[in-house]
Amino acid sequence: MIDPKIETAFEAALEAFSKYNSFDATKLNNDFGEIFASDEDFLTKVDALDEVFDNNPAVESLREVFFDLLMINFFSADVKKLEEDYLDTQEWEDIEEQTLDRGTELLNLLLYLNECEDEEIEPELEDYLKEFLLVDEDEFQDEYRIYEPVIANQILIESPLAEISKVAQSLPDDSELKELFYPMMCFFQHIDPSVETKNEIAAHALNKEFDMAVLDILVNFK
Repeated sequence: MIDPKIETAFEAALEAFSKYNSFDATKLNNDFGEIFASDEDFLTKVDALDEVFDNNPAVESLREVFFDLLMINFFSADVKKLEEDYLDTQEWEDIEEQTLDRGTELLNLLLYLNECEDEEIEPELEDYLKEFLLVDEDEFQDEYRIYEPVIANQILIESPLAEISKVAQSLPDDSELKELFYPMMCFFQHIDPSVETKNEIAAHALNKEFDMAVLDILVNFK
């Protein structure tokens, strides 16, 4: 099964990627669509996803964010055909263990956007940090550590795009938010960007094909 919102998001991502790369990633729409819609178990779908990326190295940068989309699709669609308590089973625990090193923080942001939709509220950076990730709570210090660059730079929501780009470039290479910082901050600054705004975001992007693909995932998933 596939969540229509996720199908729209990954197709928009491939289109955005193609706009700033010589490789036409949109030709992979059917490949990814078949994987997301497949009735195979989750790990089999992960293997199929990886095979597409292995065969198309031009889109390698999207591998882990597409893993996030596959995971969110599992939560949104696939799990409906499984037992009600499947996410509490040993089987799912084993899957989580096997995929610990996969994906990015985009998964948390997509889960947050789902919650915003359920509660009919507009996504906001402060709400994401404090109410969803609970970065102010002592027991969530891992989240605080990961999101420290965002927490320290929340004022960038009111800043020019050039300033967001400058801070993103200055983040250490080992930061877990190094790649996502720019598109994430741009998204919270422009939840529903116009074509003109997207062009301006692209103009200041550090990695245009990746940044704009992630931005379009968020904009279309919302």
